[in-house]
Amino acid sequence: MTGTTKNGAHDVPLLEARGITKQFGTVTANDTVDLVVREGEIHALLGENGAGKSTLVKILYGILEPNAGNVLWRGEAIRLRAPADAQALGIGMVFQHFSLFEALTVAENITLALPRDTSTREVARKVRAISAEYGLPLDPDRHVYRLSVGERQRIEIVRCLMQNPRLIIMDEPTAVLTPQEADKLFETLIRLAGEGCSILYISHRLEEVKRICSTATVLRRGKVVAACDPRKETAASLARMMVGADIDDVKPPGEHAFGPVRLSVAGLSTTPEDPLGTALHDISFEVRGGEVLGIAGVAGNGQEELFEALSGIVPVRRPETMAIDGKPVGRAGINARRRMGAAFAPEERIGEAAVARFKLSENILLSGHETEGVVSGGFINARGARTLATEVIERFDVRVGGPDPEAGSLSGGNLQKFVVGREMRRAPGVVVLSQPTWGVDAGAAAVIRQALIDLAAQGSAVVVISQDLDEIFQIADSIAAISHGRLSAVYPANEMDMEKAGLLMGGVHASETGEAVDAA
Repeated sequence: MTGTTKNGAHDVPLLEARGITKQFGTVTANDTVDLVVREGEIHALLGENGAGKSTLVKILYGILEPNAGNVLWRGEAIRLRAPADAQALGIGMVFQHFSLFEALTVAENITLALPRDTSTREVARKVRAISAEYGLPLDPDRHVYRLSVGERQRIEIVRCLMQNPRLIIMDEPTAVLTPQEADKLFETLIRLAGEGCSILYISHRLEEVKRICSTATVLRRGKVVAACDPRKETAASLARMMVGADIDDVKPPGEHAFGPVRLSVAGLSTTPEDPLGTALHDISFEVRGGEVLGIAGVAGNGQEELFEALSGIVPVRRPETMAIDGKPVGRAGINARRRMGAAFAPEERIGEAAVARFKLSENILLSGHETEGVVSGGFINARGARTLATEVIERFDVRVGGPDPEAGSLSGGNLQKFVVGREMRRAPGVVVLSQPTWGVDAGAAAVIRQALIDLAAQGSAVVVISQDLDEIFQIADSIAAISHGRLSAVYPANEMDMEKAGLLMGGVHASETGEAVDAA
């Protein structure tokens, strides 16, 4: 029998990992990791990129098996050979990247994860009931392609709740939510914990960890280095545990004068080739030298299409729609814009910004073949490319295992530092970045954000498209929000707050009379 303490918590943990070790070839992702999750607690799992968090939770969910160690459920050793084994025990997982079919309805998507004889009509009934009970508004008959990212996350949560879980693993759950949506999620999680359900919560956002988590386990390079009550720590002390050293504070831009307009956009409208993409509607803004413009938005509201238009990946119809330093570039491709002093870093590190099987010196060529002097007459200056790669590695503190490794061997945070550093090394006059610190730990994020502020201070015009409001408020001089392919007015950062930014991200724009109107 399992006893209880005075506060009602069970003496025997709900889930326990003992000495978990997982190796991939010569790399040890988890090194004798211990973890204890008790009933009804929200337990944070913290660590920088490459610390071993994802490997550990994949083991706990049955996606991977450990090389050594044991997993215990209510005090009994178990073997999880597949996610179905974990689900049968009552372990659910809400992944950072959703697994949904856009052309199907909410109920149809959830039915696919259930036994074959499950009725879609019965699923729809349960979705309505759970949505109402836990404050997760969701219409089971709507098609996924019509839903916001916040609504899509609710599908994953409701799908998980339909399995009556006793433990829910959540990976970066607020990364794609507005502040208002995040608040609603926190209310749901706190209620679930109050009902005895445990939450294992992975997040780089330390303030929210302090807000809702009662326990934290910190991983660094595959090992447990600390366990604490995050409510009694500061964000800085938690970051120090994760990284193993103090993280330099990002020095805000402060009051400074702006130069002439370096990037201008006037009446940008596009029709996406992808039928499920987002059209852009009459977008206009200007960015001056010395200015960082932060464009906030929840994923799926036109950020990708905006980046493609600004970078020249998808040229627009009218040349005068965009100008760099006064010269029309609407019809110019990305290489022509780079030759004019612009630089671009897309959201997707592998596949768009870098090739995993290419060495870093070879990845330098992807964006620098026409601007860095490493290609001449059809011949590549391999030594020069290696020199440039080394310069980026040293300047941006890119942690590598050798002098010129393959991009795929780097952690996500280190590869992101390399990608951003590659673009900023030549001090471009205009730089556009999409999600520059997406999935990046606090240390790497601080390096990237400071570099952007410093670049603007040298006279560059910087555009940062980001879902992370903390990031935008930390570095931006001016802020706008994109929703349903429409851009709000641009506001000075000192006239904006989190609540207003969240409303703009949700599609509530200010009318000319100052009244709130729905821009959708």
